[in-house]
Amino acid sequence: MGIKTVNEVREWLKDNNLTVAQWARENGHNSVDVTRVLTGKSKCRYGQGRAIAIKLGLRIDE
Repeated sequence: MGIKTVNEVREWLKDNNLTVAQWARENGHNSVDVTRVLTGKSKCRYGQGRAIAIKLGLRIDE
């Protein structure tokens, strides 16, 4: 995965038949935290949010 937008990540999950919860479990994260990253409620500047964004290949605005 390269750098992607939230919509591209959602499409990637859909194309791979993965739910947010499944992806979170497989990658050792809480599904609530992953949802916060995907909805923009987490700024992804540090901590779990940043780790999730990096694993998903999301563009991080600093």
